[in-house]
Amino acid sequence: MSGITFKPKAVSKKLLGALNPRTREIIVNRYGLDSGKRMTLEAIGKNYDITRERVRQIENFALATIKKSKEYKEHSFVFDELRKIVGELGAVVSEDHLMKIISKDPVIQNHINLYLALGDGFTKHKENDNFHHHWTIDNKMALHVQDAITKLYSSIKEEDLIKEEEIFNRFMTHLTEVEDEYKNNREIIYRYLTLSKLIGKNQLNEWGRMSSSHIKARGIKDYAYLIMRRKGSPMHFKEVASEINKTFDKKAHTATCHNELIKDPRFVLVGRGMYGLKEWGHTGGVVRDVIATVLKEEKRPLSKDEIIKLVLSKRIVKPNTIIVNLQNSKFFKKDKESRYSFIG
Repeated sequence: MSGITFKPKAVSKKLLGALNPRTREIIVNRYGLDSGKRMTLEAIGKNYDITRERVRQIENFALATIKKSKEYKEHSFVFDELRKIVGELGAVVSEDHLMKIISKDPVIQNHINLYLALGDGFTKHKENDNFHHHWTIDNKMALHVQDAITKLYSSIKEEDLIKEEEIFNRFMTHLTEVEDEYKNNREIIYRYLTLSKLIGKNQLNEWGRMSSSHIKARGIKDYAYLIMRRKGSPMHFKEVASEINKTFDKKAHTATCHNELIKDPRFVLVGRGMYGLKEWGHTGGVVRDVIATVLKEEKRPLSKDEIIKLVLSKRIVKPNTIIVNLQNSKFFKKDKESRYSFIG
């Protein structure tokens, strides 16, 4: 995307020329046009010994005065360029992203904010619990995008981890009133999603609710879960620590990682130093407990080979260890057809 062709500071100097010195100073401070730091209504009010409401009135009067001036008409190309930029970004875009696209200089960004406040056709949606600050040139579309994000959020459970392609596809099913030129642009769809404060992605490009530890990891145990889930099979705690260091650039000490795996119920010890996820069906306890669990789940006597196969799906253990445990008549009974039952 091409940058702006005008020089914001020079444009602002012309536009603010329509104001008296005191009003001009208030606008400069309010929008941070010199220092880059925007002053609050209250702070400006204290400087001039007036109420914050009076400052608001002066600001509104100043903007209206500028819009009636000949300088405003002469600089209509400024607002045309900004409308074009917002349109190219999808007609709805977060304030943060829009400003970074135009300039990395916070002072320049403040000048752009002034033009957005002055220009016809720009609507700002202020930050709330669900969305970040965002600007639009099509308010109906902005409300539709918000509604689509809300519906998408409702379809996601707290524990869900969704691949990026799937989250995009789900989202687009709700964007029924968005033009194809926007729907078919992956970057625009991504920008729409980032308007949300409730939906986000982790460092593995998996999406879900921002409140979930799967998305906003809160410690080594959460990083370990993401690493193991991506691997899809049991891992040694040393390998888990190493992968956390490489993938997330976090200092995961081996001992600390091991302790977290031991304490967190999401992980199950399945062999010497090897851990799997409980959600995969792995069972904790000694081998005898795993055999008992298998027999309880099947609700019928099982042959030795059936038991070995099922136990190995839950624990990393030698088949002979399973056979030895089956010989314990206090817990397992063998019938005439060489099938085993749990005595409990």
